[in-house]
Amino acid sequence: MAKILFVLTGADTWTLADGTPHPTGFWAEEFAVPYEAAKAAGHEIVVATPGGVVPPVDKGSLAPEFNGGQEGADKRAEVLAASAELKHPVTLSEVDLADYAAVFYPGGHGPMEDLAVNAESGELLTATLASGKPLAVVCHGPAALLAATGADGTNPFAGYRLTGFTNAEERQGGLADKAKWLLQDRLVELGADFREGEPWAPQVVVDRNLITGQNPASSAAVAQELLRALG
Repeated sequence: MAKILFVLTGADTWTLADGTPHPTGFWAEEFAVPYEAAKAAGHEIVVATPGGVVPPVDKGSLAPEFNGGQEGADKRAEVLAASAELKHPVTLSEVDLADYAAVFYPGGHGPMEDLAVNAESGELLTATLASGKPLAVVCHGPAALLAATGADGTNPFAGYRLTGFTNAEERQGGLADKAKWLLQDRLVELGADFREGEPWAPQVVVDRNLITGQNPASSAAVAQELLRALG
C-alpha cells in the first residue's frame, strides 16, 4: 500500500478577463475516478489544498450531461460525499514529499485561479519531478505547473512532453473568449512539448515520471498509468 497526495484547488471562482467571477472548483470526475481506482488498489489518499480549505467541487461537473445521465451523476456525488479525505484536507505548505509515494493534481477551472500562481504548490511540483516519484496531472491541473521554478530560475517542465485542456476544448466549452489566458498557450510558452489530441477524447502523455491527461475523459487512463508506475 502506498500513500498518494491529491493536491486540489481551494478556489470556488475563476476570475474572467472582464473581472467576472465564474463559479468553479475541482471537476468531480477528475477526482472521483482516480480516487476510486487508488482506493480499490489498496492505497491511502491524503488531500491537500492551499490553506487547508475544504476543496469546492464545480457544481456543473455533477450535472447529468457530464456523468452519463442522472444515475451516474448521483453515484459521483455519493463518492464525493463519502470521501472523508475531501472533508479533512491538510495544508499544502505543511506537506512533506517524503511521506508520499506519488502526487496527483485533478483539474477543473479552480487551478487556473489559485494553483497557477501558488509558490508552495510550485515547489512541491518541482521537488516531485526531481524525485522521480510518479506525478500525475489532468485537464486544467497542469495550470499548477506554471508556478514551478527550478534552481536556475527556469520552469522544470520545459522540454517535457505533456498535455492538458486544449484551446479547442476551451473554445467548444464556451469560455475561451472570456478567459484571461488559455492553458495550452501558457504551457507552450514555458517550453513544454504540448501534445494536443482530439477534443474530449481520452489522451494520456507519459514522459519520464510525469503523467498528464488532456481532459475529464482521460481521468481513468491517467489513474491506470499512475497505479502502474507505483507497481
